[in-house]
Amino acid sequence: MQKTLQPNNIKPKIIVAAILAAYAMPQMAMAENRAEAIELGKIEVVSTTPLAGVGLPLEQIPSNVQVVKGADLQAQNSLSIADFMNNNLLGVSVNETQNNPYQPDILFRGFTASPLLGTPQGLSVFQDGVRVNEPFGDAVNWDLIPVNAIAGMNLIPGSNPIFGLNTLGGALSVTTKNGRTHQGGDIESSFGSWQRKTLAGEFGGVSADNSIDYFIAGNYFDEDGWRDHSPTKVKQVFAKLGWENETSRLELSYTGADNDMIGNGLVQKELIEEFGREAINTKPDQTKNTLSFLNLNGSHWFNDDVQLSANTYFRDSKRKTLNGDVNDDYELDVDVADNDINCAAVAGDEDEWCSGALNRSKTNQKGYGFNAQLAFNQSVMQKKNQLIVGMGYDYSRIKFNQSSEYGIINTSRGIDGVGVENEDAEVNLHGKTSSWGVFATDTLSLNDFWHVTLSGRYNHIKVKNTDQISPPGTIDPGTGEDVTLSGNHSFSRLNPAVGLSFTPTKDLSVYGSYNEGMRAPTSMELGCANPKLPCKLPNAMAGDPPLDEVVSKTFEFGARGKLTSDIKWSTAVYRTDNHDDIHFISTNATNGMGYFDNVGKTRRMGLDAGLSGSVGQLSWNAGYSYLRATYQTELNLTNALNSTSNGDEIEVKKGDRLANLPEHALKLRLQYAVTPNWSIGTNINAFSDVYVRGNENNAHQANDGDADHVQDSGKIGGYTTVNLDTRYKFGNSGWQVFAKAINIFDKEYSSGGQFGENWIENGVFAGAEEPSKMLMPGAPRAGWIGVRYDFGKPKSSAAVDVD
Repeated sequence: MQKTLQPNNIKPKIIVAAILAAYAMPQMAMAENRAEAIELGKIEVVSTTPLAGVGLPLEQIPSNVQVVKGADLQAQNSLSIADFMNNNLLGVSVNETQNNPYQPDILFRGFTASPLLGTPQGLSVFQDGVRVNEPFGDAVNWDLIPVNAIAGMNLIPGSNPIFGLNTLGGALSVTTKNGRTHQGGDIESSFGSWQRKTLAGEFGGVSADNSIDYFIAGNYFDEDGWRDHSPTKVKQVFAKLGWENETSRLELSYTGADNDMIGNGLVQKELIEEFGREAINTKPDQTKNTLSFLNLNGSHWFNDDVQLSANTYFRDSKRKTLNGDVNDDYELDVDVADNDINCAAVAGDEDEWCSGALNRSKTNQKGYGFNAQLAFNQSVMQKKNQLIVGMGYDYSRIKFNQSSEYGIINTSRGIDGVGVENEDAEVNLHGKTSSWGVFATDTLSLNDFWHVTLSGRYNHIKVKNTDQISPPGTIDPGTGEDVTLSGNHSFSRLNPAVGLSFTPTKDLSVYGSYNEGMRAPTSMELGCANPKLPCKLPNAMAGDPPLDEVVSKTFEFGARGKLTSDIKWSTAVYRTDNHDDIHFISTNATNGMGYFDNVGKTRRMGLDAGLSGSVGQLSWNAGYSYLRATYQTELNLTNALNSTSNGDEIEVKKGDRLANLPEHALKLRLQYAVTPNWSIGTNINAFSDVYVRGNENNAHQANDGDADHVQDSGKIGGYTTVNLDTRYKFGNSGWQVFAKAINIFDKEYSSGGQFGENWIENGVFAGAEEPSKMLMPGAPRAGWIGVRYDFGKPKSSAAVDVD
């Protein structure tokens, strides 16, 4: 990448710092293209805010930041951000709740970024400085971020307040490519297992006068899925137009997506044993996501030491779901055939006669806002100092509609609708959310060895819900409760952070930090917070008593350095306490009904340790993570299927582990260059066992002989998977072939589970329910091959390049 900034206008060290901050690349992943690892000598600089701008040398940052380069995602043929994170990054695991490659729950240090409503979210995700957690539920739709548009990303741990709302356990900051740093183009296609077909391409360039650059990328993905009736089609596009002169740069980008995904979710263990791991429960479970996202970014140097960075955006996302489920009100232990006849005849008691339900929802979310910051690289009392001050404003409008149509579960466990709606399930909610914040972060180098960082952010959030069906004062005759979803809520807090780094040598850095973050309840959570009027997400909502904001407080201590010029290491210990944590509390273990509530205090504490390097033609990246995620407040949860239940409740005690979070994780990435043009790589991932949902008290005993209890264990066993990948380049022709295989030993495993009910016997609806352990099965052995052609890319350059 050849910069046109002239030394007489901007100091060279500031030029490089600006480039480094915008495209800071990570320590954890391994790149084939060394030019991607932008370094000044041996100094790696990482941006400390979501906006691109000046950053800090990695050794001065008081946290274990993990950096990923765009070429690493390509080298491993990663399907999505989530796919790469699970295979490579410390502290990361997944729950394959939907069993769709684009819809995993990503878990980092015990905090979640998930596309599923109702999941307690604890990670913030940014794309070019814009927070892309959806306004309705803070969900993260991984299918809306095109992987081949990514230049790099940083995973920042802890409750860093500078990254704003929802940064309880960490933040993921993604930077996209532009035509100046990624010139030339490529096109690739692959095919293989599950009838998967992919096509991707990108192209970037710079105008003749070097002032305008452009970049465009697109992805197409189509497969039948490895589970029954699970096709998925993903279409993504990304485009960016840039302009710059000696002191300023502007970028206008567009991200678009039109995706149709089937994620058939958890399945009863009995069905797997009878029909295999590809079996599903009921169908369909369809999600359609569309996105139009415009983002204008700009930066300007006022002088050698002061830079302004800002952005403004508009984001329009739409989500439609169609879920075929068992009817919760079905009359049990009756003749199924007779009930099917009565249901089909629409005789008036469909709520009891109809075995199934088609639950539909539609969510329209429009958001816009801006962020701005000033960076000052000016000495204070003759000591090096970097001060960044900024502010941001976000506004969103939400329209949420849902309905439920009664139906009959057919022989393939699909739902045949009968045209009668369940009026009690109808929801028409309009929501408005506005938030603004001001922040500052300052890093002062006391001398060459000691560096102090002080940060803080003040957030103010307003959430307004307007019920279009039941205005305030609408009373439920059965409970006497006001059933309206309407309400006005506001939350505000000042969140501080402090850190200290000690750099005695260029190959060693030791640090400690304390920081606080917050998450405000969303429209969705406030619309389902009444224990007397439980809801079933995403299928129903009820009245909204107030919830408190979640506050996280994180301590972290660690060190990193180099053993040799080719071997890097890092280690960190941490503890995060969530105060007034929000969870979805089940009121009935058999039908999924429940409500959101503040459950008190939860804790995540653990250790991350990594070692990476190379010897000759072999490169490696090894990591171990320990996580102890526990409840710190005693509470009672409804679950009649647990062997220790007292009536319908279990008692959760302080120290009991949170569900579906592995305590130990071990990751190893090996890559060997057989020849200069041929490389072979492998990812080996091992995870320990987990407690399932419904066993939050960690006390369930299998085989207690009670037919009302699950007779299986309350845990899911640990597992190890091995993936392989290879790539061969045909000299300098631009042509490559590549291949990837996952789970090569065909390990049968599950990433999580929960207690539930089984309505199926011999593959058909039986009209009676039995306790069951439901599983999130992992994908079996599979493989794909592909071809890639690179064209128009610079052969060599003395300038800094990012790919």
